[in-house]
Amino acid sequence: MRQVRAHKTTGKKTLRDPSRDLLDWYDVHARDMPWRVPPAARTAGVLPDPYAVWMSEVMLQQTTVAAVRGYHRKFLSLWPTVKDLAAADDADVMAAWAGLGYYARARNLLKCARAVVADYDGVFPDTFDALLDLPGIGPYTAAAVAAIAFDRPETVVDGNVERVMARLHDIHAPLPGAKAKLTALAKDLTPQSRPGDYAQAVMDLGATICTPRNPACGICPWRSPCKARAVGTAPELPRKTPKKKTPTRFGIAYVVRRSDGAWLLETRPESGLLGGMLGWPGSEWGENPQHDPPLQADWSELATEARHTFTHFHLRLKIMTATVNHRVAPARGVFLSATDFSPSALPTAMRKVFDLAAATLSLD
Repeated sequence: MRQVRAHKTTGKKTLRDPSRDLLDWYDVHARDMPWRVPPAARTAGVLPDPYAVWMSEVMLQQTTVAAVRGYHRKFLSLWPTVKDLAAADDADVMAAWAGLGYYARARNLLKCARAVVADYDGVFPDTFDALLDLPGIGPYTAAAVAAIAFDRPETVVDGNVERVMARLHDIHAPLPGAKAKLTALAKDLTPQSRPGDYAQAVMDLGATICTPRNPACGICPWRSPCKARAVGTAPELPRKTPKKKTPTRFGIAYVVRRSDGAWLLETRPESGLLGGMLGWPGSEWGENPQHDPPLQADWSELATEARHTFTHFHLRLKIMTATVNHRVAPARGVFLSATDFSPSALPTAMRKVFDLAAATLSLD
């Protein structure tokens, strides 16, 4: 049955519902995503795999679509269902996640998968409240999965949506303080019909047309109702509260290679940054790291330090290297043979250390 288009009546003037304009645009311009069902298929009743949608939303937190595509495909090839993921070895999942960053997400991915299997027999719940009860799922992810996977009329607000709402309504109050107001405005526009497509449409609009710089207002499906476009303020919105200067922390990484080619590594504590990941034994990260090597050796300091930026601080790691014989027993960490160790299993910060140190520890 053909769907009747929704309209709003204001006095003598009849205005087309903005959500309909956006959905018409999305029907033509929807981005192709590995986890997405195209709009034509959705309108025919096909819904996406909730497992694939949930995984994409977890991966996309603080990460670009371009970076996530490959990881998403890899995870689904290794663990095609949530039951497969729940049964996976923690170390294998953490290794597969290496390089994607924000490693607490990988730990939460496992916790959530195991809860879905234990509490729901491997079937994702389909409501916001039930999804929110799962470990590692916050309000945004619960709304996104409920809307996109189950077509629930939930309001999904990410950075793209905040930007679109701020411009559409010409809101000059800065983020993050304006988040509640922008969410309320987004909720007012969320339709009962096709809410999953609509949620993805607003995000696509922000990612491809209503971009942070140089928005393409001339081809925007919301150019007519957009208040910021009308008054010329779109490029400067949304406003943001100035960020504090990012601090710098320092640390020491100890890279040891044994005479038989094995590398000394340790699994970092579950809590904290890079939790559960493989890494080099090292110091605490702070203002004045203390020299605390994992074993007695003839240490050499590299002339170049490894640098990496996390969300809230910059990290600078001094790199100490040593080659030891097979009789040396470390105080912490374990030696992994050259065949068991893959640099790709290291998180990015630790991989940077390896790239700088490996050439100096060649056994050739």
